[in-house]
Amino acid sequence: MNFIDELRWRNVLHDMTPGAEERLNESPTMGYIGFDPTAASLTIGNYVQIMTLTRFQMSGHHPLVLMGGATGRIGDPSGKDKERELKTVEELENNLAYQSLQMKKFLDFDGPNKAILVNNFDFYKDMNVLDFLRLAGKTLTINYMMSKDSVKNRLESGLSYTEFSYQLLQAYDFQCLYKKYGCEIQMGGSDQWGNITSGTEFIRRNLSAKAYAITTPLLTKSDGKKFGKSESGNIWLDPSMTTPYQFYQFWINADDADIPSFLRIFSLLSKKELEDLEKEYANKPNELKKMLAVEVTSRVHSPGACQSAEAVSNLLFNKYADRDSLFSMSADALDLVAGEISTLPIKLDILSNGTNIIDLLTDHSGILSSKGEARKAIVNKAISINKDKIIDHETYINHTSLLHGRFIMIENGKKNKYLLVAS
Repeated sequence: MNFIDELRWRNVLHDMTPGAEERLNESPTMGYIGFDPTAASLTIGNYVQIMTLTRFQMSGHHPLVLMGGATGRIGDPSGKDKERELKTVEELENNLAYQSLQMKKFLDFDGPNKAILVNNFDFYKDMNVLDFLRLAGKTLTINYMMSKDSVKNRLESGLSYTEFSYQLLQAYDFQCLYKKYGCEIQMGGSDQWGNITSGTEFIRRNLSAKAYAITTPLLTKSDGKKFGKSESGNIWLDPSMTTPYQFYQFWINADDADIPSFLRIFSLLSKKELEDLEKEYANKPNELKKMLAVEVTSRVHSPGACQSAEAVSNLLFNKYADRDSLFSMSADALDLVAGEISTLPIKLDILSNGTNIIDLLTDHSGILSSKGEARKAIVNKAISINKDKIIDHETYINHTSLLHGRFIMIENGKKNKYLLVAS
């Protein structure tokens, strides 16, 4: 696989410095992307750059992940119209530890082109401010630093010296990685161009060596909105923050116009495979969405989590989902269901002794407000227990109706779904 050709046909090459392509074609080399641990988990936005490192590794090169234990304490002004709120050191360290574990799931840290993970705090922890000003501050002029978009765009709204210095830290990072690991290439989003080229300038001036910059476009959706957000907020890679079902649904609910771009960015299928699929399903975008959802959810979470997410989607949105669909679901899948529909607690001893359906719907769950309303719903054949229609208001429900010893699904009509969880 040729890395630059791969980026080109996937439309994820924004810019590169002269000579970068030639260097990559000469022999395997090392390239890095930096990630500041400003959140508790990586997001799907971060995953765009993780995919860049993945393709870099698949092309026979060595990826380096630089975790911003130092830069995260400063705040990157790139792409921001106001000063960032600084995180506490403890919060940043916790974030960094967890994100480092997440990274190890997505890249190969043991194979022949093994990835390396480095914390840039190691470059500064034994350095005082005078050392930094002598080693880094003398390299670039104020005029040079002011010419960068990340600085120019913030002059009117205000830019602290703290964030102004970020450019120097990122540039010095690149120099340290070049000296210690022979890392010749820095990659990142197009908003990082100024910071990255400052690093190539550091290496040219201080080491009399050549380094390169490669950037990818900032990803937005067809409606112009920022990629990686849904109505409920960020799409996280942590299953406790964005469940596998919600992650799966993010792709299923994507705009049809975004799918060709998303497939190229996030699928590991080859050019021919993707082009064949696009021709085959040119008029069936939902099929392409499902393929993408399955591939990315399986990779980010697991094949089992993806299967559970598919089962939940089928149960909630397929009007033909039947009793077999429900009873074949795992306990983990039903836990996902519990996060997506109204979930009500019920005491296990109520079900152990058995209870009348009318009492279950009213006194024990509050699904319906009165016994008369419950009887009317049963007469109208609106009530189902675990996909079985209830036609007799004398029906008793007991522990034998519990799925995996914990769950009972109740439906009132086609749209009102509830999950009782026994404890």
